[in-house]
Amino acid sequence: MTPAITLALVACGVFFLTGLLTGVWKWRAMLSRSTHRAPFYVDTAHRAALLYSFACLVLARFAGFSPFSRTLTFVAAALPILFFGIAVATYIRLGITDATDNQFERRNFVTTTGMVLLVIGEVGGFSVLFVGFLLHIAA
Repeated sequence: MTPAITLALVACGVFFLTGLLTGVWKWRAMLSRSTHRAPFYVDTAHRAALLYSFACLVLARFAGFSPFSRTLTFVAAALPILFFGIAVATYIRLGITDATDNQFERRNFVTTTGMVLLVIGEVGGFSVLFVGFLLHIAA
């Protein structure tokens, strides 16, 4: 198993477990709040972690077809995973503080430059893996 595949599968497990644990947090919040709703970002963290766990399986599969160097393939898989993790951690932080349901109300590094970096990292990283797959099937 290549390092990129290993990373993606470990990240899959971490995100899935995070999704399950934030699901417990969501359920407890729904039981204890008068509205029977979890804080917005608790719900967001729960859903995002579950979705990112499966996205990591996609990354692992595409990394397995990469004709590029192990280093390039690893970086291409690691960039989206890094930004998935930052996003879930941000949602958890906002859920803990029961923050507003719109983190973009305030302009700061996260909502401006951070989002540009996220787009470059996620789209760029997956694009490298996808191009590698396309080259693999064309060969």
